[in-house]
Amino acid sequence: MKILAFETTCDETSAAVLGGGRLLANEVFSQVPLHRKYSGVVPELASRAHLEKIPFVLSGALRGSRSSVPLKRGSFDAVAFSRGPGLPGALMVGRVAAEAAAELAGCPLIGVNHLEGHLLACEFKGGRACARLRFPLLALLVSGGHTELWHARGYGDYRVLGRTRDDAAGEAFDKVAKLLGLPYPGGPSVEKEAARARGKGPEFPRPLLQGTADFSFSGLKTAVSYYLAGRLGEDFYKRGLRLPPADRARVCKAFQSAVVETLVRKTAEAARSLGLKRIAVGGGVSANGALREAFGRLEGFEVRFSEKAYCSDNAAMVALCAQRRLESGGFRNSLRVAPDLAEPGWR
Repeated sequence: MKILAFETTCDETSAAVLGGGRLLANEVFSQVPLHRKYSGVVPELASRAHLEKIPFVLSGALRGSRSSVPLKRGSFDAVAFSRGPGLPGALMVGRVAAEAAAELAGCPLIGVNHLEGHLLACEFKGGRACARLRFPLLALLVSGGHTELWHARGYGDYRVLGRTRDDAAGEAFDKVAKLLGLPYPGGPSVEKEAARARGKGPEFPRPLLQGTADFSFSGLKTAVSYYLAGRLGEDFYKRGLRLPPADRARVCKAFQSAVVETLVRKTAEAARSLGLKRIAVGGGVSANGALREAFGRLEGFEVRFSEKAYCSDNAAMVALCAQRRLESGGFRNSLRVAPDLAEPGWR
């Protein structure tokens, strides 16, 4: 089985080829330099960048996997693309590219859920999709735009337990980094600063939302803003005022600790409520070292993370989603682009 896949949900343009369960190529173009001066993703610029770069990542993936260039009939068993959730214009670029590729290759076209890709990325080990997930499990999918808990009962059999009500965890990292004058993307910048922290810093609230599996990080971001206003004045951001480096590092550590503790505690509580012993964590924020360490200290659970190379958006995870569907022998397939795609399952 040989699958070509495209990923264009946000600010990474990617094409990958998965053959026989082995990743033959995974080309990724990151738009981070393009969006850095805006401290966040600009949707229109993202769509245009996808349109510009997708021929190059496709060509790189085909050459890297020693597939025919140009595409010929019979080259692939399927072509897959992320149909959502994501930015509308960006998603359309991926769909049109995938439609053209499937037509040229004369094979089926499969639309997959981007968040399922982050879950199944945990199966990659050294470039092979060989570390199969053991179901049932509790999945934490945590990225720039999403923070969700799923009860995963098998491939394609997922039930959403909770979602973010406002800012996702990764979005909160980006906004706090901006308040502190740190570069985009905020996750790596805040983590790097937090590692430098010495001594006691401020205490920020843990937004646990007791009684629900939902998340909310907007208030935590606001708490950081109020703390900075108290130290620097209410118009600190407009005036370009920043904390001394040592204080900034302590704020980063305090904020990161609040996010990590919230994610770990709510995930563990949800798993215990369902009697689950296995947890899988995927998405861009799952690359955070403090989060991995905190889950590593969690007793009574088997916790799986994806390798860091597959935490951020990539087409390899999209290809694996398509492969698992084809292996199942029967699935509901939709090609409709869905920016707010909420239903994760396909059984």
